[in-house]
Amino acid sequence: MLNRSSLKDQALEVIRQDLVSGEIRPGEIHSAASMASRLGTSSGPVREAMLTLVEQGIMEVVPNRGFRVTDLSDHDLDEVHELRMMLEVPAMGRLAELGLGAHAGAVRTAARRCEEAARRQDLSEFLVTDREFHLGLLELLGNGRLVKFVGQLRDQTRLYGLQVLAREGRLQESAAEHVELLAAIDDGDAARTAQVMARHLAHARSDWGPGPATALAPS
Repeated sequence: MLNRSSLKDQALEVIRQDLVSGEIRPGEIHSAASMASRLGTSSGPVREAMLTLVEQGIMEVVPNRGFRVTDLSDHDLDEVHELRMMLEVPAMGRLAELGLGAHAGAVRTAARRCEEAARRQDLSEFLVTDREFHLGLLELLGNGRLVKFVGQLRDQTRLYGLQVLAREGRLQESAAEHVELLAAIDDGDAARTAQVMARHLAHARSDWGPGPATALAPS
């Protein structure tokens, strides 16, 4: 049941979590009215939330029927992976040069919460804290457009493979890479930080499903 504050944002968060948990599956069609009924709110905020997901490439409009999760091809996933490699790998290398500064505590807290969620195999909490950790690091570079674009790329693909990670007990491996990334940043080692981030993203792409991952890791 949603409360009255920021209904659109709350609906958006619930829908994202349902995508990851498998409650909403690619190919299924959902109307704003039926989704609103399940969430216990009016259709307006839910429709706005679903249109936001359409803008982000996560859902698509089915005329006169509702909304459907976009089913990404291997080529689509490779394109997203390539873009993330181009953006996030050098960004983390740059952050190692600048340091975490006064925000170190916040990102460490996010990393710790992500590890705890991984141990519990709590997919919803893992999704939230993993996103908070990575976008939080990017925010330290002061480029809002970078944060927004990477956030959209992450949202397009994060529903792929997360259930497999949990089922195979590998959520903790993903969370542990956050600690390794922070250690490299703390050391001010830009090259090692970039390598850790590239490896982290390569693991993510392999978890999304079959198809080659574009290798752009620094040598």
